[in-house]
Parts: sequence; C-alpha cells; structure tokens
Amino acid sequence: MLTIDHLTKTYGDKKAVDDLTLHIAPGEIYGFIGHNGAGKTTTLKACAGILPFDAGEIRVAGVDMKTRPLDGKRLLAYLPDNPDLYDYLSGIQYLNFIADVFGVDKDTRAERIRELADRFSLTEDLAQPISAYSHGMKQKLAMISAWLHEPKLIMMDEPFVGLDPIASHLLKEMMRQHCDRGGAIFFSTHVLEVAEKLCDKVAIIRQGKLVASGTMDEVKGNASLEDVFLELEENHDA
Repeated sequence: MLTIDHLTKTYGDKKAVDDLTLHIAPGEIYGFIGHNGAGKTTTLKACAGILPFDAGEIRVAGVDMKTRPLDGKRLLAYLPDNPDLYDYLSGIQYLNFIADVFGVDKDTRAERIRELADRFSLTEDLAQPISAYSHGMKQKLAMISAWLHEPKLIMMDEPFVGLDPIASHLLKEMMRQHCDRGGAIFFSTHVLEVAEKLCDKVAIIRQGKLVASGTMDEVKGNASLEDVFLELEENHDA
C-alpha cells in the first residue's frame, strides 16, 4: 500500500530523513516511533506529497508520488498533528468542501457524513462555525474529513494527542476496521503503550535513520516496547 525506498530529505546540511526504507502492506496498522525531531513528520509529509525529497521513491498503491502526485493523493488522507481548518466555514461546509475536492457525490457524502458525525457525536455541531469549536471538536472534524472519501491509505501525525478517552477508543476502532477492509494506516506516535497494543508493525527512527522495524514480536521480543526504545537510545548515545 505504501512503499518507501531509500528516502532522503535534507534541510541545508542536515539530513532529516536518511536513506529510509519501509513497506506498509494492505491490512496493516503501522506505527512510526521516535523523539521530536527524529524525522517522523518529514517522512509523513513527503509520503503525502506535501514535501519534495532529495532521493528515493515513494509509491501509494503502486502510484509514484513524484511522477503522479495528484493520482497518489486521491488514494490517501493525511492528518497533521495540528490540522489547519478553515475557521470561517461551518463544520458541514468544510466537509462538503473536502468531498468536492475528492469527487464524492452528494448522496454518498451525505450518508458518510451522517454516519461519521454520529459516531464522533458531532452532528449537532456541524452547523456551527469551526471558529467556535474546541480543540477536540476540531480534531474530530479532521478525522471525519480523512475518512470521508474512503482512502486506501490514511497517514496521521500524533493522532491521539488531545483526544478524550471516548474519541481515542473510537479512533482505534475505526483504524482497525479500515485495515480489516483492506486499507492501511501509517501513523506517528510517542505514546509507546498505544503503539504496543494497536500496531501490527512498528518502525523506530532516530535522527533520520531507521533503527528497528518489523512486527511487534520481531522488534520487542520478550521485552516491552518502551524497554526496546530506551535500549536503542542508550546504545546510540554510548
């Protein structure tokens, strides 16, 4: 579903991502773990077609993001850690705008918006301007917009930060359901407990370099994911 081969992205003399290779298959929830500044957000933005990159190849469902970026973007949804929404629009206007961008017909969008807004308990607030939304409500609206066009690949940057427990549980359910239908999830997190319980596979990145990847059993063995992460950090600093 998502193929990253030898991805390199530099900012001046700094390599934010250094020869990164990852393959996320259909049906997988893939966690991307690392400290702030490790290269997680840069990788996600490059995969979403937001950032150009210096070397390597990124394909979404076989579509090359360098040569066919618009075709690739139609197949994915990307949620940054702090989504930029249009505050002057109402919630329903924003969702209709997203549906227009992705060519979702009126009957289909109405059904999906109704279902998703009900699940996130946001239906009664859709007529309100986004400027009146709380941070949590904005996150929920962004989640709805991501699922609206039924993308094959959903990428999220720290999606659980700021969500209340009910919304967090719902998001986990939706992620698993999406993958059970043949989609894929690639998301960054620093909450190791969430990754350990939710992910089929994880990748750990440090200073732009991949230091571990694979199934949970392959990465952590008999230890906890937190212990593995700390051990990798200690070995690097030694």
